[in-house]
Amino acid sequence: MKSRPLAAVPTWLPVMEAADWRCQCAGECGNPHTKADERCPREHDGYTSKHGHRVRLMAAPADPCTPLTRAVTLPASDLRAWCPECHTAATRRTRAQATPADAQGGLFDL
Repeated sequence: MKSRPLAAVPTWLPVMEAADWRCQCAGECGNPHTKADERCPREHDGYTSKHGHRVRLMAAPADPCTPLTRAVTLPASDLRAWCPECHTAATRRTRAQATPADAQGGLFDL
């Protein structure tokens, strides 16, 4: 039996089952994952390497820069399975590519 989070299991579980318990990053993190059919090879409860850490997948929006206030309201169908490393890298890349106007969020729009 696979480990589960302490909360939001009814939302998390359908996402993991749809992803076949594997990270769904297809290069958004900057790594093309060419050795694993263009998809991250990390699996839930697996290990990153022989001496690495255990992988715990999370259910998060397909767009890693979705605001948290909106992300918590998304249904399971709008979420993807992410390993922490891919999600962090994809979020950084998306924020770095955002235009300055996007980063301000319309604060100074007239």
